[in-house]
Amino acid sequence: MRLKPYYRLFLFMLACGTVVAEPALYSSPLPLVADQRGEVIYVGEKTAQQIARIIPRTGKPDKRYPLPAQPNGLALSNDGKKLYVTVEEPAGRVYGIDADSGEILLTIKTGHTPMAPTLSPDEKTLYVCNRFNNNVAIIDLASGETLKTIPVVREPVALALTRDGQFLFVANHLPTGAANVDHMTSVINVIDTKKQAVVKSIPLPNGAIDLREMTLSPDGKFLYIPSIFARFLVPTTQIERGWINTHALNIIDVQRQKLLHTVLLDDIDRGAANPWGVACSPDNKYIVVAHSATHEISIIDRAALMEKLAGVPEHDATRKFEERADNPMNNLSFLYDIRRRVPLKGNGPRNLVVLKNRVYVTEYFSGSIGVVALDPTLKNNVRSVSLGPQKAMNTVRKGEMYFNDAALCFQQWQSCSTCHPDARTDAVNWDLLNDGIGNPKSTKSLLLSHATPPVMITGIRPDAETAVRAGIRHIQFAPASEEKASAIDAFLKSIQPISSPYFVEGKLSEAALRGKKIFEEESSCIYCHSGTYFTDMQKHDVGSGTEREKGVEFDTPTLVEVWRTAPYLYDGRAATMKSTFQTFNLNDRHGHTSQLTEKELDDLIEYVLSL
Repeated sequence: MRLKPYYRLFLFMLACGTVVAEPALYSSPLPLVADQRGEVIYVGEKTAQQIARIIPRTGKPDKRYPLPAQPNGLALSNDGKKLYVTVEEPAGRVYGIDADSGEILLTIKTGHTPMAPTLSPDEKTLYVCNRFNNNVAIIDLASGETLKTIPVVREPVALALTRDGQFLFVANHLPTGAANVDHMTSVINVIDTKKQAVVKSIPLPNGAIDLREMTLSPDGKFLYIPSIFARFLVPTTQIERGWINTHALNIIDVQRQKLLHTVLLDDIDRGAANPWGVACSPDNKYIVVAHSATHEISIIDRAALMEKLAGVPEHDATRKFEERADNPMNNLSFLYDIRRRVPLKGNGPRNLVVLKNRVYVTEYFSGSIGVVALDPTLKNNVRSVSLGPQKAMNTVRKGEMYFNDAALCFQQWQSCSTCHPDARTDAVNWDLLNDGIGNPKSTKSLLLSHATPPVMITGIRPDAETAVRAGIRHIQFAPASEEKASAIDAFLKSIQPISSPYFVEGKLSEAALRGKKIFEEESSCIYCHSGTYFTDMQKHDVGSGTEREKGVEFDTPTLVEVWRTAPYLYDGRAATMKSTFQTFNLNDRHGHTSQLTEKELDDLIEYVLSL
């Protein structure tokens, strides 16, 4: 009897001793990689925990390889014989797989949530982002050992290696530092692979956040990075013309290691929300960007783009030109005549590759691969190829889809995930209008929001259900469908916290155990941060208000997964947990910490960041 792929996976997981409640209901294709001749595409089916091999000529999968965990990154050897797969788990691993048989040939231990496996030109070294360790691992493939980890800014999620193998560009998902400032942006770190160190940091324009992917041009001269462009310096009074969020393509000169230009991907009256994957056509004629929340791709004429940019001053945040409307990063019509927006048949495009004259893009929620011809005159130029039968969506899955869907928003400018990537925080402050104007506050993670009412930083909403509907109405500027809002509630309730990178072999470190005692006995933190969720679900004035908010009571936030949600305090003024206790804890109103020694404070922080 021939078993269906997900039951083969189920039996494989049981044989490995892994606890699985039931076979995966959905495919969720995410990463993909093609061989150099364009004859085979490998697709990582995330929630199905398997790899599908697709033959572009037929457009259908012919093989599937089960995995012990969810794949989020793929790399293929030059000869197409070995596949490297990163899987999404705290005790991160990279698998080396025989590309023809699917046999796991080697298993390499790495850091927390490894991503973006990238081979050196000689294929002796594998570079991997350890997303929540905030570093890049250099792995020797002969021994399977990590030679070194290189610290980078925050949540590295994508890598691009120059053709000579000397410089490795690292895209950091979110900005770091305090949020109560006028300038917040994600950066691109540059690693010299010979020195094995970061040699440069390239800041993107103010508000450039939520990086997901990047790609080098085929000639190696330019690096293209899509991003969200958060307009966080203005109140959220309207959404038209991208007043809250726009979406951009950032262009870096590889040789000079300098940001050249940023161009907007939206149109004047229609957003191009949540850009994700990006790739160039092999002939270097086109740059293709996937828009995960508007379910389309942008096909940009590369030569026309560079010609148009030739007369534009290079990016320089100190110049007045940066503020002008005709600057490409402020001009919503800049790409009007040199870009095609192509709606896809499937939902939730993520990563993509371009082979010959076609684009192949993973459609996460549809369980399919979108196929788009670069020539729009070809017959059947946009189609969607299913990876197999997909189960009907349950309410949680629908809620996840709606959470990531800009169709809920007026003119498709943003989705819920635009400000809450992965349902967490975007690390910037927003001036919402639920408590007046002119008092920006930090974006909260939505983890456990339904279990810890009231919600919002000032507790202005009695519960998360109310906040979800108010968010659709006042931030998406659209009517709140009860069916969709209820599904989003179900999705948010289903989210589970991720194990802290401060754990040692899955347990509290010795320092954290000492910090636990201080938390519970000496600092009195436990009086407000108590219970299963480390919150009393009450509002308190802890003296953190500015002159304007003096005496204001703030909701006690959960400390679960607080390691992931910097910056801290209601306006993000504390860049680190240490500054929360050491700099912004006036008169010990936010816990009794002034009497602690430096070592005791470090132990307390180790514990809090382990929750």
